[in-house]
Amino acid sequence: MTTSYLFTLCFAIALLAGFLARAYLTLRQAKHVALHRGEVPKAFANKVSQANHEKAADYTLAKSRLGFWEDVLGCIVLLGWTLLGGLALLNASVLDWMGSNFWQQITLLLLFTVVGSAIDLPLSLYQTFVLEERFGFNKTTWKTWAVDLVKGVLLGAVIGLPLIALVLYLMGAAGQNWWLWAWGALTLFSLFMMWIAPTVIMPLFNKFTPLEDEALKARVTALMQRCGFNASGFFVMDGSKRSAHSNAFFVGFGSTKRVVFYDTLLKQINHDEMEAVLAHELGHAHHKHIIKRMVVQFVVSFAGFALLGWLATQTWFYTGLGVQPSLTGSNDALALLLFMIAVPVFMFFVTPVFSYFSRKDEFEADAYAVKHSNGAALASALLTLYEDNASTLTPDPLYMSFYASHPPATERLARLTA
Repeated sequence: MTTSYLFTLCFAIALLAGFLARAYLTLRQAKHVALHRGEVPKAFANKVSQANHEKAADYTLAKSRLGFWEDVLGCIVLLGWTLLGGLALLNASVLDWMGSNFWQQITLLLLFTVVGSAIDLPLSLYQTFVLEERFGFNKTTWKTWAVDLVKGVLLGAVIGLPLIALVLYLMGAAGQNWWLWAWGALTLFSLFMMWIAPTVIMPLFNKFTPLEDEALKARVTALMQRCGFNASGFFVMDGSKRSAHSNAFFVGFGSTKRVVFYDTLLKQINHDEMEAVLAHELGHAHHKHIIKRMVVQFVVSFAGFALLGWLATQTWFYTGLGVQPSLTGSNDALALLLFMIAVPVFMFFVTPVFSYFSRKDEFEADAYAVKHSNGAALASALLTLYEDNASTLTPDPLYMSFYASHPPATERLARLTA
């Protein structure tokens, strides 16, 4: 049994096992939510209406059905690109058209991206204009959607193309340790993007205006001062332009660090609750959750690039995924694409680990908020957000332990009100 065949077998088993696991978890979630649809949990009986509880259940079930079909499509497309020969055919077509050169590599990556985006487009449109619309969350117009699409494509061309070209250049010119240089370049690029995102990237898609509520500004400023934090400003984002969902977050670092509130959030919760929500976000900063996640991300990407650097030299890596590598030309773009295709198939099984630590971070941030603001106000704000965002109060425990980045409402609010 050849190494190529063994890798094909491992890939197929991992793909099938992942699909069956996701289908099982989705089915459990749907059954659990449907079973408890008719009755509001006792802990929320006097706080959440039956109508809103049923809406949250129906919204969760609708998202679960859509997620299942997205997964089915994703697995079919993945098989199509790999073992059924789609990527091999695309690569051969580009080679016949352009020959083996640097620009052929760029073109292969671009065409793969375009085809993949076109395949994903119908379900994306369905989610925005049918599912979200049905439950009253969609505020995006077709004009806004089209403008966002054009901006995204142009931004991808301006930022993405030079980055792709740099990685491909390093793969071909930097020797065996090209992956180390590429990792360093992408790490610096990520930090640079975090720095310019609040002032350059995000304003291309949303409008940010200074917080005008002086009473709220005074409260959140006092909160940040007594917690030892500062920001370049407090801003309101026109999230209602696209969705009725709401949020608040920190973005940027250094001189560009700012606090952002969705305009929808300001309409949903009062000043006490807003202060508590911000205290929760400060808790993430105090415990250095963002920095820790960045470090983990950089370590994982380092390991990933090192693995890619080795796999790119292994013939079985290509043939095991349905592609015959060139014996005379460059296979750099193929290596990148196959790596991006294959790694998520295997990484799925470590999802619960990342989910666990994410929920742990949320509990720590909640505890910090209780210490520096009003815990009852945070509980009230969270319950309002659960209700307004139609988040189910009765998720399946196993589903939550596998996927959830935030603790379930019952457990989280129980700790806050204890």
